[in-house]
Amino acid sequence: MKTLRDILYNVSIIAVHGNTSITVNALSIDSRSVGSGDAFIAVKGVHVDGHLYIEKAVAQGAAAIICETLPAQLSDEVCYIQVDNSANASGIMAGNYYDNPSHKMQLVGVTGTNGKTTIATLLFRLFTRLGYQCGLLSTVQNQIGDNVIPATHTTPDPINLNALLAKMVDEGCLYAFMEVSSHAIHQQRIAGLKFAGGIFSNITHDHLDYHKTFDEYIRVKKSFFDNLTAPAFALTNLDDKRGNVMLQNTKAKKATYSLRTLADFKGKILENNLTGLVMQIGDVEVHFRLIGEFNAYNLLAVYGAAILLGKEKAKVLQALSDIQGAEGRFDYIVSDQEQIIAIVDYAHTPDALKNVLATIKNLRKGYEKVITVVGCGGDRDTAKRPVMADVAAENSDRVILTSDNPRSEDPAAIIHEMEAGVPVHLKKKVISITDRKEAIKTAVTLAGKEDIILVAGKGHEKYQDINGVKHPFDDKQVLLEMMKMMDK
Repeated sequence: MKTLRDILYNVSIIAVHGNTSITVNALSIDSRSVGSGDAFIAVKGVHVDGHLYIEKAVAQGAAAIICETLPAQLSDEVCYIQVDNSANASGIMAGNYYDNPSHKMQLVGVTGTNGKTTIATLLFRLFTRLGYQCGLLSTVQNQIGDNVIPATHTTPDPINLNALLAKMVDEGCLYAFMEVSSHAIHQQRIAGLKFAGGIFSNITHDHLDYHKTFDEYIRVKKSFFDNLTAPAFALTNLDDKRGNVMLQNTKAKKATYSLRTLADFKGKILENNLTGLVMQIGDVEVHFRLIGEFNAYNLLAVYGAAILLGKEKAKVLQALSDIQGAEGRFDYIVSDQEQIIAIVDYAHTPDALKNVLATIKNLRKGYEKVITVVGCGGDRDTAKRPVMADVAAENSDRVILTSDNPRSEDPAAIIHEMEAGVPVHLKKKVISITDRKEAIKTAVTLAGKEDIILVAGKGHEKYQDINGVKHPFDDKQVLLEMMKMMDK
């Protein structure tokens, strides 16, 4: 157990009412989990303000309250700490409570619109192959060595995040690789963490339902690099027009990767087909199992980060050449008889969908039809809905608009908004089927010999979120079932 004073180290405090020498059993940002002797941190969230639950936390036995605005009535049995920013304080306090695990290993953060999961996963698999015990925090899953822990958020809240990192340290992890979402940066879930390095993949329009403007989205991403320390590295994609922007104010060691221009880590695609990528990296020619230009960028980012972390070039490239990508990222299967290729991909932004379809175009022999099944999530950025449909229609032979995770919205209404983006001359190639399973079945039915089906948007997800209920649903499994039926 630690004293409140120890846990508050480095927190920006405005006022103290009570005794900070008390011991604290646990930290909580959820009043429902507060127990006797705990410290409750009242965070102003997107949907809920923790300040409304201070009285409840006190009634449940909280020994300390950390808040931005003090309640009108103060209990003599509770220590109240007024801070500048509760979200920031929760990160710093969580770090102190768990003995700052991010200081005890090399923690690398990956941010950007697309590629975060693949880059973090590849780094985890690479360093594991190089013989290190590693940790992973990603959209798909969290992992400590061989132990898989299901992920509920791209980046957990600060308390759970530091608890996970502490467990990684206890399990002997020397490295940890984590996705750093724009939500996590803005909500200060990574406050207090020490990063050995940061990687920028790319930035395109996404999450504007949350950030409101594209400039604000860029600023939030950039702030991650602004806060890196001098011993860390900041690795950016020079081919993204905002790649250099990320490095402008960072104190970290700056490094770049590129396929198109001179960079610290330069790559060139020599071959790109269903057997993988052949790339020239520096003066070495390497075959990788991953497919597509977007994965060429991911591989360069991973290679660059490994070199910046002091690993040998030859060993890194040898290990990387045999590693597969993350689940639900250009994840493909081939039917037995008709040799239909079905691809499942998490692409849920216009740019990601365009990249995947461009990769498919490069893999085509020329005569195959491309059939795309795509939807858009409910309660999320509505501006991208017509754009997603437009991208699909422009780059596919047939398109089936369907339900994604509608959440609280009407799936038919979401599809209607998507339909508005389809150009008049392309409307004849587009159909709408609300039921996602039926949409996938229709795509398989429409496919002929060696045609290519893309099912986009959900990737690794094993559920469909409808009105707050997560129903079991797996795009890849549905495809397998339908293709087996067709082969009979």
